[in-house]
Amino acid sequence: MEFTAAFPSPLFSSAAILAAALLLSIFLLLSRRRFPPLPPGPTGIPLLGFLPFLSPDLHTHFASLSLSYGPLMSLRLGSKLAVVVSTPAVARAVLKDQDPVFSNRDVPAAGRVVAYGGADIAWNPLGDTWRMLRRVCVREVLGPASLDAVYHLRRGEVRSTVAHVFAESGNPVDLGAQMFLTVMNVITTTLWGKTVEGAEERSKIGKEFQELVAEITELLGTPNLSDFFPFLERFDLQKIGKKMEVLKERFDVMFAEIIEKRKKKGEEEEEEEEEDFLEVMLKMEKEGGGDDSKTPFTMTHVKALLMDMVVGGTETTSNTMEWAMAEMLQKPEILRRVQAELDQVVGKDHIVEESHTPKLHYLNLVIKEVLRLHPALPLLIPHCPSSPTTINGYYIPKGSRVFVNVWAIQRDPSIWKDPLEFKPERFLEEGKRWDYSGNDLDYFPFGSGRRICAGISMAEKMVSYSLASLLHSFDWKLQEGEEHDLSERFGIVLKKAKPLVAIPTPRLSKPELYC
Repeated sequence: MEFTAAFPSPLFSSAAILAAALLLSIFLLLSRRRFPPLPPGPTGIPLLGFLPFLSPDLHTHFASLSLSYGPLMSLRLGSKLAVVVSTPAVARAVLKDQDPVFSNRDVPAAGRVVAYGGADIAWNPLGDTWRMLRRVCVREVLGPASLDAVYHLRRGEVRSTVAHVFAESGNPVDLGAQMFLTVMNVITTTLWGKTVEGAEERSKIGKEFQELVAEITELLGTPNLSDFFPFLERFDLQKIGKKMEVLKERFDVMFAEIIEKRKKKGEEEEEEEEEDFLEVMLKMEKEGGGDDSKTPFTMTHVKALLMDMVVGGTETTSNTMEWAMAEMLQKPEILRRVQAELDQVVGKDHIVEESHTPKLHYLNLVIKEVLRLHPALPLLIPHCPSSPTTINGYYIPKGSRVFVNVWAIQRDPSIWKDPLEFKPERFLEEGKRWDYSGNDLDYFPFGSGRRICAGISMAEKMVSYSLASLLHSFDWKLQEGEEHDLSERFGIVLKKAKPLVAIPTPRLSKPELYC
């Protein structure tokens, strides 16, 4: 009996084995239910995944791969899992239905450096600090009342641009560079308009920022091994982090000088004047916080928000203007229709004011079509799930890098008729709202959900007012022998591969209208 008890019979052993097998099967079945499969996607090679096969033009490459692997696709890029969203239905699941889960960012190593460790709006995780920073920006700079209060600054810079272009009449003008400088000057004078005195000094600072922003966006768009293999970040093998640190330090020096001037000017002012954004932030920093005293507002936040405004609002806006001019020059009948509308609303004996722009219905259709074909951020800023989740029956692990390919969605032939054609009239379709709110996931060039761009109103005002002024004041043509070129250069910001250079000819009735 003792022997039998210690060593069960063969029958008992078979039963135990069967029971164990059954339990294992149940466990595996439950595991599969608990952890659905990853979204389909191309296979790669050990360690590197699909990284060696990735095209530099990610937006078009992802769009092409999605035709084979579906609207929700995954790729192993080094040790990171990338998830790509390519249809409105899946975009809605990410940006609306599960917005709280996907509202964080997968911060790139270079972004962490330039944004002071991710202390800005773009990279800050969802929480009290992010809400406080966004609230401050919208209330003090980007809200309707704040934007209306600084219209004179926008007007001054746009009129200065018109005067400069008038002086260059008959000569080639680099429209992208000119628009960048205009937007940069508007943003910087909005941030600290009373601090830096003199047009020459503001222009000097604007040009310095222009150089820095171009270098920063270039580095942010450069593939970085530290992002694909986070354990390599400490080694910074490509020296991208080191280069970004140098650029950030240059910004730091400029910010420190401007902040010091603002503090000194504040001490010397005898009568109360309207506060600029920098002054508001310095007051908050001195008092130790924003509306919620539990959320500290530090000098790091001051610098990070200045960086957000300067870097985030310049190239995105000026590139949209350049694309608009390029598309209209390729289709002169559209340009002529915009100018006819301007002549009717404004007249050739007057200059454009921002109050005219809501009446320029066709120009606004043109801008919407530009943003459909050329969204400023073709993959938006990558999202990152804060916890594991499922979409369409597929498992999305915590910490994945989620790309929403708005470029592909807004060119999808199943959604848009003649999707590659530049047709502003398509936005007249009845039953569609077609705005920038992000509610319609067929069209959301500024994103959607909690992380929708905070600067939509400012971008809309700058683009429409600047384009209206340039098209009302001048006729435009390409240089002799120059061909139309609409090729793209992918980066974190979508640019024209070849800068747009065009020749202006005055069209207003009197030269004094250009002063």
